Amino acid sequence: MKILLLAFLLSIVLSIAAVGQDAPNPSPQSPQAEGVRLTSILGTVRANGEKLTFVTDRRAWNVDNPETLEGHEGHFIRVKAHVYSDEGWIHITEVKRPTAIESRNNDER
Repeated sequence: MKILLLAFLLSIVLSIAAVGQDAPNPSPQSPQAEGVRLTSILGTVRANGEKLTFVTDRRAWNVDNPETLEGHEGHFIRVKAHVYSDEGWIHITEVKRPTAIESRNNDER
């Protein structure tokens, strides 16, 4: 009888452990995990070898999803991104061409 009870308890413990492993953990790069707001930023895409960065008038940002910038190298663009200023990186959700006024203001700098 004790062996059956032990086997039953062991199966419960193992099933709880297995369910805990299947639960998704928010990654540290997941914008939703930290509640970071979406921000619109103007800047230029810079290619340094295989690495793409997004450069604004204030700083250069590492991009955790650089594939969103492919094909925009050297272009002045507007992005919507989750900004992690303490870590120096952004997560881009949208890439657009700037308006004519935004482009003209950038040319005047």
